[in-house]
Amino acid sequence: MAGSVALPPSVTMQEASAVLREVEQGLAQAGDRLDVDAAPLQAFDTSLIAVLLQALRSARARGVAVRIVGAPAKLLALASLYGVEPLLPLSPSPSPSPSPSPSPSQASAGRAEA
Repeated sequence: MAGSVALPPSVTMQEASAVLREVEQGLAQAGDRLDVDAAPLQAFDTSLIAVLLQALRSARARGVAVRIVGAPAKLLALASLYGVEPLLPLSPSPSPSPSPSPSPSQASAGRAEA
């Protein structure tokens, strides 16, 4: 059985303790795996790295596997900068699909004729 918990949009030093408690509650109810959804993240600082590392230590002690899914590119870059990317089971968020470019006939149809 797997559980999941979504990170809030903001994880800074002010929110870190509350976020860690929420993740630890998720671990307690997770069964054998916990998916941590990082997709909602918009603003975060290095305290997020500390929260994730502590959550992994707690998970290991409980025998729970953790996956961090939907990690924004900035989180991947921060983890890499601090040299902890190999320690964190980060799965990047999918890249947004590029908008299709209009065909020449669609482009000309949108132009006003003089």
